[in-house]
Amino acid sequence: MTDPMSDPTEQHAVIRGISINYRCFGNPENPALLLIMGLATQRTAWPEAWINAFVGKGRYVITYDHRDIGLSTRMQGAPAPNPVKVFMRKRLRLKNNLAYGLQDLAMDALALLDYLNIETAEVLGISMGGMVAQWLAILAPARVRKLTLLMTSSGYPLLPTPSWKVLKLFLQSAPSRQADAAQLDPREFAAEYLVNLFTLVGSPAFPTDRERRKLWAKAQVQRSIAGLGAARQLAAICDDAERHRQLFRISAPTRIFHGTADLLVPIAHGRDLAKRIAGAQFTEVAGLGHDLPEQLAEYFASKL
Repeated sequence: MTDPMSDPTEQHAVIRGISINYRCFGNPENPALLLIMGLATQRTAWPEAWINAFVGKGRYVITYDHRDIGLSTRMQGAPAPNPVKVFMRKRLRLKNNLAYGLQDLAMDALALLDYLNIETAEVLGISMGGMVAQWLAILAPARVRKLTLLMTSSGYPLLPTPSWKVLKLFLQSAPSRQADAAQLDPREFAAEYLVNLFTLVGSPAFPTDRERRKLWAKAQVQRSIAGLGAARQLAAICDDAERHRQLFRISAPTRIFHGTADLLVPIAHGRDLAKRIAGAQFTEVAGLGHDLPEQLAEYFASKL
């Protein structure tokens, strides 16, 4: 099997006026499975074990970087407003000046399927990627054959917030600014931030060795640092306050998985989401946090 982290091949699709970095795995004659990653996270964050498991189940796996992250087009110079202000303005029904919204990210995904000449696909989205996947299923129902949503949310504004420990880490200044202040290598600082974040939100029942996590984090930041793309994507999430009212339009068979130990997106979000999508099957995964443990690769592949 190919290691997605070490393979030097980087493919780009110029769509909707931007360049989207993507990579496909497996036999293109097999049913397509589009993997949509979460907030400020590159396509290379999908573990090799997960991709191999999906390919082993006869899927043609497609991974890609959202715009503004990884090696896709960065929205340089675009505003990166404070997410709290974005959320409050939305609650007051005021318009936010954003570079893009989650619907735009969904249309990027659709354009990538068009570029690859894929008529229909199974879609699996995690966290923010699950929100984008919901919009894709709403806006282009004929293109989504099956929908799988992991540790994500309907966007209903009254659902529980992340735990205080997670919020405290998020409320720190941007890793790049902290690195500048301390005169440190920004990539080393960003890698340490990733290690601390995923150690905090990781799965207690499916632990990842800290040294292994460090190697993963270093590989991520060597490829690319999130920069202001992270703030712009978070602003898009905070602006997306009406999606929960549109979920009745999803017609694709839907499965929702959520961990009982998720500190970033509490399990109440998964339960709420399942109630809003007709016929959705909801599964609680004991001890799963907000990460992709290699130990669960075969489990999730078996649920396709």
